[in-house]
Amino acid sequence: MRFGIDLPPQIKVFGAFFVYSFCMGSMFPRLPDIQQAMGVGEGQLGLALIGSAVGTLISLTFAGRLVEKVGYRRVLLTAIPLLSVFYALAMWAQGPLMFFLLLLPVGLTIGAIEVIINIEADRVEHVIGRRIMSRAHAFWSLGFFTAGMVGSFIAQTGLSVQIHLLLMIPIITVATLVVLGRFEPAPHRAGSSTDETPHFARPTLPIMMLVAVCLSAMLMEGAGIDWSAIYMRNMFAAEPFWAGIAVATVAGSQAFARFFADGFVDRYNPVVVARALLVILGAGVLLVFFAPVAWSAYLGFAMIGVGSSALFPLAMSAAAQQTDRPAAINVAALAQFSFTAFLLGPPLLGYVAEHFGIQWTFGVGFPLVLLGLFTAQALAPRAARKVVTP
Repeated sequence: MRFGIDLPPQIKVFGAFFVYSFCMGSMFPRLPDIQQAMGVGEGQLGLALIGSAVGTLISLTFAGRLVEKVGYRRVLLTAIPLLSVFYALAMWAQGPLMFFLLLLPVGLTIGAIEVIINIEADRVEHVIGRRIMSRAHAFWSLGFFTAGMVGSFIAQTGLSVQIHLLLMIPIITVATLVVLGRFEPAPHRAGSSTDETPHFARPTLPIMMLVAVCLSAMLMEGAGIDWSAIYMRNMFAAEPFWAGIAVATVAGSQAFARFFADGFVDRYNPVVVARALLVILGAGVLLVFFAPVAWSAYLGFAMIGVGSSALFPLAMSAAAQQTDRPAAINVAALAQFSFTAFLLGPPLLGYVAEHFGIQWTFGVGFPLVLLGLFTAQALAPRAARKVVTP
């Protein structure tokens, strides 16, 4: 007997992104409470958070073959509820080292889920004949936004973070069964290669240019998730609710922008869209860095969410269009370098915060925005970059 609702395949993909990110996002509005309970500075907290990043990178590198062998359905229905269990267990850590070790299985589980839902989104696109990838990632941001809102309310009540995340286990389990209980993986793309991509895809100069385009977005998105709540507490003595709202602001504005990103890319060329997003991102970074009052910081966080919304998908599309080697290898090379920045960069910014001030976790992103503006031409379709000589 199978539980759940029989939904169209694209709705199941959207639901998977939402439930998974809602599970992930429950911890981040509570980071100020976690930091206070452990009695550590931002540097030690940041190093502890690297546990999930290390686990995710290991899983993204090696999980593909195991996931294929066990089966997408079985892994997905097990991994999402298990992720909520691992997060709940990590909340009982007494110090940063234990927190790091307990976050390793969190990261291993995240990597397996990421492999499945992104491949499934790509295959469903092929089956139904229209793009859903940006919208699927919009639902990821929407799930994070919802978790940020819920976490903010719960933090304000004074409920301990341990009980909060324990309560998430049955909620995530039921949501997974309802949305994905009848999940069946979409078929492989017809004519697509089934060869396994190398564990490390060597980056070429064009790929490194694309990394430069989206690096500021990946780093600032991660900084907004990891440090915005602590920023509001440190800079403006925000109550737990208003500190958590900062996380929701980044994710909510990002979700809104991702819902409409495909339309703008179709109407304008990718370089124009990327430069507009980078300008918005840079303005948001400056606003957060210099924020004189709390509302201006929230506006800056919203601009960071919008500015970081579509740069990585644009870079991924450009990588897939490179003709120097198979698309899968170029995409893997871009993903490995970009995800490393996204997963390892923001936690390491804790040391920047501890030694120079929490506002510098965002201030360091501005030079990277300038780098993105300088290299944005790398997103141009290949035909548009060809120069005809007499």
